[in-house]
Amino acid sequence: MKFGLMFTNTGMGSTPAGARQLAQAAEGAGFESLWTVEHVVVPSGYESKYPYDKSGKMAGGAEEFDLPDPLIWLSYIAAVTERIKLGTGILILPQRNPLVAAKEVATLDVFSGGRLLLGVGVGWLQEEFDALGVPFADRGRRHDDYVEAMRALWTGEKASVHNTYANFDNCISRPVPVNGSVPIVIGGHTARAAQRAARIGNGFFPGSGSIEDLSAAFAAMRAECAAIGRDPGEIELTASGGGRTLDEVSARIDQLGELGVTRVMLSPLPGDRLLQLAQGLQDRFGMDG
Repeated sequence: MKFGLMFTNTGMGSTPAGARQLAQAAEGAGFESLWTVEHVVVPSGYESKYPYDKSGKMAGGAEEFDLPDPLIWLSYIAAVTERIKLGTGILILPQRNPLVAAKEVATLDVFSGGRLLLGVGVGWLQEEFDALGVPFADRGRRHDDYVEAMRALWTGEKASVHNTYANFDNCISRPVPVNGSVPIVIGGHTARAAQRAARIGNGFFPGSGSIEDLSAAFAAMRAECAAIGRDPGEIELTASGGGRTLDEVSARIDQLGELGVTRVMLSPLPGDRLLQLAQGLQDRFGMDG
C-alpha cells in the first residue's frame, strides 16, 4: 500500500521552515507522496458549499489562512527532497491557461527528476471563478479541453489542438516530462468525475467520503470504462484514510484495499507523531514508498 500526505501546503507546511521539515520527515519515514491543495483567492463570505466537510466550509470555517501556490510550493520541496513524489490534490485546472500550465508542470517534473503527479479537478468555489473572470458554468468542458492541450504540448513536437477552449497550431513546448508525460489524477466525488477519470485519467481520487460513497464512485468509473472499452486496472485509485491515529485509520485502510485503492491519503502530523504513524503503518500494512 502507498501512503501520501494531503494538505501539505497548509498549516505548518505553509511556511518555508515548516514545509521543509514536513517534507523531509515524510520522505525519511517512507511516505510515497506529498499533495498540495489550491485556491488563488478565497472570496470572503462565499456561499458555495465546500463538498468535503459537513459544515460546507473550508478550514473549519476560517477564511483567512495562508495557502501557498501548489506548483511553487512543490518546486521548493523538490529542491530539499530526493525521492518522495510530489502531487497536486488538486490543481483547479479550468482557472489556468493550459499552455502556461503545461510549461510549468513539465518544468517542475524535469527539475524534480520525474516525481510529479498532477491531480486536477473542475473546482467548486464559484465566487473564486467570478473573481478570476473565468466562467463557472462550463468548467468541466474547459477542464477536459485543457488536459488534451497539455498532453499534446508535452510531446515536445509541433502540437496543434482545436477544441472548444484551446486553439493553437504548431506550438512547441519544452522541456518534455521525464517519462514522456505526467500522470493525471482526476479529483472529484461526482458521477461526472468518475466518468472523466475513466475517459482521460491515469488515476482517480474522489477525496473524502464514506466507504459506500467511494464504492459507488469507483463502480461508476468502472462502468464507464466498460462502456468505452478501457481496462479499469489502468486507473490508479486513491482515497482518504480519515483519522489521525493508527487505530483510527487501520480499519478504513482494510476497507479501502477491498475497493481496489492502492494509495491512501493521510493528514500531516508534527515530526515525532508522523514517524510513529509511519512505523505503525509499515508494521501493519507495509509502505510502498
